[in-house]
Amino acid sequence: MLEQLFGSRTRVKLLRLFLVNPDTAYYVRELTRKIDEQLNSVRRELANLLLLGMVTSDTRADKKYYQLNKKFALVKELSDLLLKSQILLEQNFIKSMKEAGKIRFLLLTGSFTGSRSSPTDVLIVGQVNKNLLVNAIERFQKEIGREINYTLLSTRDYNERKALGDKFLVTVLNNPKVVVVDDLSSEG
Repeated sequence: MLEQLFGSRTRVKLLRLFLVNPDTAYYVRELTRKIDEQLNSVRRELANLLLLGMVTSDTRADKKYYQLNKKFALVKELSDLLLKSQILLEQNFIKSMKEAGKIRFLLLTGSFTGSRSSPTDVLIVGQVNKNLLVNAIERFQKEIGREINYTLLSTRDYNERKALGDKFLVTVLNNPKVVVVDDLSSEG
């Protein structure tokens, strides 16, 4: 969606990465790896963002680093737009996870809810094709420019851990969360 608005997938990925990580400086090759785009495309878009004043650059140890210019006039507006587009991305992410198999319980927490104390971002319970799940997670990570920590449990393992009061599970369930799928609550 934002690619059409901004005219460049690379630019959108760079904007997202800089806005989500405003205090982090990156060198060019690091950016190409993080957003999975071609070196020339990244260089071209960095030059555009520098001209706009949205990013700043400085050279350290023979490497040129780029970072968000927090004083840029449209940082707040772009962050708000990013947040709204993030909701659409999350909906697509959830859909692709559901397509990975029979999910009995799906919970978003951690970075999805702003909870820094949660040991995971996504808790998935059920029987899924792990390759499809990992592919969905990796695609989403590249789209949002950050890592997603996930936990996959079988229904049996989840129920056993819950019955035992497993510390990890209790912590996850007591943190702010969004329950997307819950086909387990009817079991008691």
